[in-house]
Amino acid sequence: MCIRDRVIGDACIDEFVYGKCTRLCPDAPVPVFIPLKTIRNGGMSKNVQANIKSLGFECDIMCQDKLVHKTRYLDNYTNHVFIRVDTGENGIEKLDSSILTKDFLSKYEVIIISDYNKGFITQEEIFKLVEWFDGPVIIDSKKKVLPEGAFIKINELESKTLERSLTDVIVTKGGEGAEYNNKFFPAEKVKVRDVVGAGDTFLAALTYGYMNHNDMEKAIHIANKAAAVAVSHPGTYVLTEEDVNEILH
Repeated sequence: MCIRDRVIGDACIDEFVYGKCTRLCPDAPVPVFIPLKTIRNGGMSKNVQANIKSLGFECDIMCQDKLVHKTRYLDNYTNHVFIRVDTGENGIEKLDSSILTKDFLSKYEVIIISDYNKGFITQEEIFKLVEWFDGPVIIDSKKKVLPEGAFIKINELESKTLERSLTDVIVTKGGEGAEYNNKFFPAEKVKVRDVVGAGDTFLAALTYGYMNHNDMEKAIHIANKAAAVAVSHPGTYVLTEEDVNEILH
């Protein structure tokens, strides 16, 4: 099925600097980090887009031009994170809402909002998108006030900060699984190497599953399997063709 998606939300570059520490600094009680390799991937809404494309859908993106840059320094052997350094969050440009017309939105079958609440998209714009768009809207947001009429995917901590109850809420619970309409969907049991970006992979697969089956419960099963693959790999992981074949069969 050829589905055309539009992802709207904050984006970043996830940079992973892998190295080793074999001694302490002589002038301060801190380890000396020796870089061995660096891996960069698109993160946040860009990670959602990449995983949706890997699942076979067309996917456009609307995010800020100047990306947030997240650099993690990790032990090459244990994947232990020493420190994360973020740059570019100050003065993030905002969405040009003038282009979000009904005619513009009519090009798409589904809208995905990947909102890390960095300032790119406002609460008012999210409500407007849900009201205007003639199709499903799937939202992953850290905001406390979200609209009815959309599927809301949030984690357990975020669900406790919502300022009002909503109908279609998928609550992810890490290694335990997800909950929807008072029904629990257990996660796949895998060895977890890294949880970075797993929520983005879940969101992408959730969208894929819902658009293919028109059934949110089936979509959550697919999303759980995709997230399990993501956490089995280090760094921000994009599903491969082999992964997709395994997830869908």
